[in-house]
Amino acid sequence: MTSARDVRSAAVVINAASRRGAAATDAAVAAMGQAGLPLSSVHAVTSGAELGAALERVIAEQHDLVVVGGGDGTVSFAAGLLAGTEIALGVLPLGTANDLARTLEIPSGLAEACAVVAEGKVVDIDLGRANGKPFLNVASVGLSVGVTEALSPRLKKHIGPLAYGVATVQAYARHQPFRARLEFPDGDHQTLELEDLLQVAVGNGRHYGGGNTVSPMAGIDDHTLDIYAILAAPLREHVKIARLLKDGSFIEHDRVYHLETRNVRLVTEPALSVNLDGEIATETPTDFSVQRNAVHVVVPQASTSATFDGPVK
Repeated sequence: MTSARDVRSAAVVINAASRRGAAATDAAVAAMGQAGLPLSSVHAVTSGAELGAALERVIAEQHDLVVVGGGDGTVSFAAGLLAGTEIALGVLPLGTANDLARTLEIPSGLAEACAVVAEGKVVDIDLGRANGKPFLNVASVGLSVGVTEALSPRLKKHIGPLAYGVATVQAYARHQPFRARLEFPDGDHQTLELEDLLQVAVGNGRHYGGGNTVSPMAGIDDHTLDIYAILAAPLREHVKIARLLKDGSFIEHDRVYHLETRNVRLVTEPALSVNLDGEIATETPTDFSVQRNAVHVVVPQASTSATFDGPVK
């Protein structure tokens, strides 16, 4: 299937606990129904256990399209289950950051996103894996984990994307530098030992953190992982780096290491939690890999974020 117009049967799974999810289910179903999408199964869930059960059910029902509404963590979880199947993923960006939608050029408005699901084209995108767990945007350790811990659901619901700035200030004040070793099993880079770190991130997509860019050339269809490590520095240097996050040019700062690979092992001292698309899901040591062309996803007809290449041979 290369077009949403070819869908014969579709299911909808919406995380009602996401920032805009509670009010979205009825409106989304109505909009997609009016657009002619053949919906035959609808699920509104409020917990991780319900999400997993609903997704497993609709996958077993063998729909052509599974539409998932929620934040980046919800969509990444769904992508992990859909990876390697012929089922296409439709995305309704109902979270706070919605960085996958930004990467794929899916509009943030619910009506517009529903129109994309009904009328868009199908592409295949890469999926990152961290100790086997899926992520679409970025996996990271260090400051970002502190930010995630400071991002309470109440804060996100009340001030939306501005919550990231508030949480970052809180996390920065509490951050403890750490050491890391990056090992490259494919031999494409030498082992890298780093000390006194603020953050290490592994990017599969292009955007993260509410609109920051992994690197100027990063993409979700380039079959590589972008790694960056930010060293501890005086506050004024980190402010300079922060100002360059939006366009990805921060990777050129002399307190930042950046490289590309397909496989990397991250070992830290001490052991640290790992943030996968806004969810703390595993810990170091962590083996990262990229699953090429793993997920079929519906994007706008005019999107240039990815193409349909078919399975990797």
